[in-house]
Amino acid sequence: MRKSAIIGLITIAICVCFLVSLNADTSSYSTFSEAARDTREFHVMGFWAKEKGIYYDAQKDANHFAFFMKDEKGAVNKVVYNGTKPQDFERSEKLVLIGEMKSGTFYASKILMKCPSKYNNDLVEVKQDGKVEKYN
Repeated sequence: MRKSAIIGLITIAICVCFLVSLNADTSSYSTFSEAARDTREFHVMGFWAKEKGIYYDAQKDANHFAFFMKDEKGAVNKVVYNGTKPQDFERSEKLVLIGEMKSGTFYASKILMKCPSKYNNDLVEVKQDGKVEKYN
């Protein structure tokens, strides 16, 4: 075989390996039950379970924030975030947690929030079950 053909095959093999490794890291949204089955990091989307409250005491430990979240399937689970409570957490419509499940508790490394638009003139109310009602 010629030298250029060998270099071409090696380059193609490296590109294929690179594309496969990129595809392996992509993930869609999961539920708490899926996160409990595996030790890798998951993205879980859901709503804050307001009736269960939150735990954040900046005087004791400013880097400990705990709350309960209801995922898209309706399962409620405790969430612990080792960081400060996100600003406007109570106003968020949806949450996306990035983290892993350990011993029945979801440990979030990141919290992404979807908050109501400040440019929307319609009045909305976020119910405890996460549903949003518009008022005219």
